[in-house]
Amino acid sequence: MSNPSQPRALRRELGVAGATLLGLGSILGTGVFVSIGIGAGIAGPAVVPAVALAALVAAANGSSSAQLAAAYPVSGGTYEYGYRLLHPTAGFMAGWVFLLAKTASAATAALGFAGYTLDLIGAHPDRAVPVAVGVVTAVVALVLAGIRRSSQANAAMVAVTVGALGVFVIGSLGRVDQAFLLPALEGPGAAPRFFEAAALMFVAYTGYGRIATLGEEVRSPARTIPRAILVTLAVSLVLYVAVAYAAVGSVGSAVLATAAGSTAAPLEVAARSLGLPGVAAVVAVGAVTAMLGVLLNLVLGLSRVLLAMGRRGDMPAALARLDRHGRTPVWAVAVVGATVVGLTLTGDVRLTWTFSAFNVLLYYALTNAAALRLPAEQRIYPRWVAVTGLVACLLLVVFVDARVWLVGAGVIIVGVAAHRLRQRLRPGWTPPGRSG
Repeated sequence: MSNPSQPRALRRELGVAGATLLGLGSILGTGVFVSIGIGAGIAGPAVVPAVALAALVAAANGSSSAQLAAAYPVSGGTYEYGYRLLHPTAGFMAGWVFLLAKTASAATAALGFAGYTLDLIGAHPDRAVPVAVGVVTAVVALVLAGIRRSSQANAAMVAVTVGALGVFVIGSLGRVDQAFLLPALEGPGAAPRFFEAAALMFVAYTGYGRIATLGEEVRSPARTIPRAILVTLAVSLVLYVAVAYAAVGSVGSAVLATAAGSTAAPLEVAARSLGLPGVAAVVAVGAVTAMLGVLLNLVLGLSRVLLAMGRRGDMPAALARLDRHGRTPVWAVAVVGATVVGLTLTGDVRLTWTFSAFNVLLYYALTNAAALRLPAEQRIYPRWVAVTGLVACLLLVVFVDARVWLVGAGVIIVGVAAHRLRQRLRPGWTPPGRSG
């Protein structure tokens, strides 16, 4: 019989295949269809090696996430790991920056969906914000139906997305012009631009973290989570590098950058310029399903972190309430949806994506720091993997736009200060110490 004083646990319904598809659904979206164009505007043709560098950093971080999630298979991801292995303030900070990072990513996905949808039907791009708001509302309704239905919808969207990317790569390879790829890393400030592009592209891989934040809903987590994360990263690396090479090599970085700034649909613009019948439409359809998949998985992950924070008292307790079937945290999902809607009103994909990059790099720095605290018997990978991930995150975050640095640091400080003030106003509450 369950203890009524303990919070209800979510049902474990995901295996390796389902978890991997959720990871791919989180990754194969905004990153490949939008951020490659943004990265091309920053680093030019050097965005191709930047994609590969970002994958190496993601692999180190993914290894840390995998072993932490296997050791602590609960909702919340690094929010929980920080509390258990570092310090309560570090745990809260991890949860806070995750919410900041991924609500910005979700808004980017919603705006990307709107951009590709409007381009597909030939409508004017000035309608992007209301379309983005509408799709967020629809995704929230789907997530409220529970993880099983969300997983089934995600699997269908991933299949369409991968197929569309395959069509684009095959259609582009015969038109690759090496002249578009050669002038990488030239000119003043080339190295900082390269690392800034790598920082932004790193965010494109971090959807694997959704597997960790859904740890409470995974069957046999010690086996399932590490396998699903590594498979997700391997498949994503191959697809991202292939798409970046094909896109830059066939149309040039300047075309991609211009398209990312004007329509939020750079890959579709590149596909149209190939002159192959039907390819642009296939890419646009794949992009629409990809953005839906990313948005779906982000709402899932964000709501689970809010669930964990509500359970611990760092957020209102109502956010920890589940529906009567124990499948979804209803109020947490609703709050996430409302917040994402608010961010879509900016209408600026570059701003939302850069803000996400700043926060997600800090989040994974905390992930790696927590992984370094794991005892030997819980460690799957050697310590140098976590050290590599920690150093890489701290180095890359330096190259994020200075204006985003100021705003992001300010929001983090305000959040932590408000958390500490809330503690003081509740004298009977003692923050939990470290464990592990």
